[in-house]
Amino acid sequence: MNNTFPTEGNLSGLSRKDFQKEINNKETDLFILKNKKGMEVAVTNYGCAILAIMVPDKDGKYANVVLGHDSIDHVVNSPEPFLSTTIGRYGNRIAKGKFTLYGEEHELTINNGPNSLHGGPTGFHARVWDADQLAENIIQFNYVSADGEEGFPGNLEVEMVYRLEEEENALVIEYRATTDKATVVNLTNHGFFNLAGISNPTPTIENNIVTINANFYTPIDEVSIPTGEVAKVEGTPMDFTTPHTVGERINDKFQQLINGAGYDHCYVLNKIETGSLDLAATCFEPNSGRTMEVYTTEAGVQLYTGNWLNGFEGAHGATFPARSAICFEAQCFPDTPNKPHFPSATLLPGDEYQQVTIYKFGVEK
Repeated sequence: MNNTFPTEGNLSGLSRKDFQKEINNKETDLFILKNKKGMEVAVTNYGCAILAIMVPDKDGKYANVVLGHDSIDHVVNSPEPFLSTTIGRYGNRIAKGKFTLYGEEHELTINNGPNSLHGGPTGFHARVWDADQLAENIIQFNYVSADGEEGFPGNLEVEMVYRLEEEENALVIEYRATTDKATVVNLTNHGFFNLAGISNPTPTIENNIVTINANFYTPIDEVSIPTGEVAKVEGTPMDFTTPHTVGERINDKFQQLINGAGYDHCYVLNKIETGSLDLAATCFEPNSGRTMEVYTTEAGVQLYTGNWLNGFEGAHGATFPARSAICFEAQCFPDTPNKPHFPSATLLPGDEYQQVTIYKFGVEK
C-alpha cells in the first residue's frame, strides 16, 4: 500500500491515525486527493469509502458535500453500511437473492427484505482494498473477489481508479474487471451528496433542482424489484427531463413514489450509443450555488433521495436525517440477471468489464 502523500492539514479536518487499523489481516488508511484548483477528496481503502469532497460555493467557501464518517470504526459500524462506498459485485437488488446463469442457479445472501442488495452484507463496501496513490490527484484500488463470495461465481479481479481532474473540479471513477468464470458484474459508487454541505442537522435535498437525461425508467414493486416494464416518465412525477426540485412531487400519491418511500428508481439513460460517456444528470443547490453534473458510460442511473436515512451522526458531529442526501448511482438496471430483456450484466472469461463515471462540481451565481 502506497500512502506517501501528506494527509494532515487537509480541508476536511480528518486525521490519518483515526483511519489506521488492521481488519482481516489488512491495513486500512486515509488518503487525500488534491487538484490544482484546490478541490480535495478524502477516501479510505475500506470499501473505497469517500469520506469528504471539499468544493467551493458561489462565494468561494469550501464545504464537504458528501456524507461520510471521521474514523474507520465509524465507517465499519455505520448505520448506513453503503454510505458513499464502492458497491459490488452487483449494485442494487437481485430478486430473492437468486439468478440462473448458463443453466446454473446461484443463491446469494439475502440482506434487504426478501432480496439481495448491493452485493450482500460483505460485498465490496465491506472489504479492505489494496491502495496505491499514484499522484497527488490519483489513487488506484485493487480487489480480488473470490469464486463463491456472497454466492457470486468466478474469481473477479477488480481495478478502480479515483482521479481528480486538474483543470476542473471533477472526480473521475474508472472501473475494470475480469473473471475466470461466467458471472454478473454491476459496479457503482454510492455517493450520498448534499451540495449545501454537511452540518448538524444536514439540510434536506428537497430544494435541489435536478434534471435526468432519461425518457424512461424501470418501475418497481412493493419490495423495490423492477416489474420488468420500461415505462415513460412523461406525465408522471418521475419526469426530470426538464428541471424540477426534488421536493416538488416526492410526496405525491403516485404508486411508484409510495413503493420507494420517495425516489429510489433506475432511470434508463438516453445514450448517444451503447457505452458512450454522456451527461446523465445535473443537480443545483440554490442557497450555496453549487452544481453537480454526472456523466457515465452506464445504461442507467439510480436516483435515491436518502429516504431511509434516520438522523445518525457522521463526520464532525454532522447528522443525516431522512432526505438529507441525493444519490446518482451509475449502473446496470436492478435485477438484470432475472430480466433477460434488460441490457446484460454478464461478464465472461476473456472479456473486460469497463465503466467510467464522472461527478463534476461547479457553481452557478
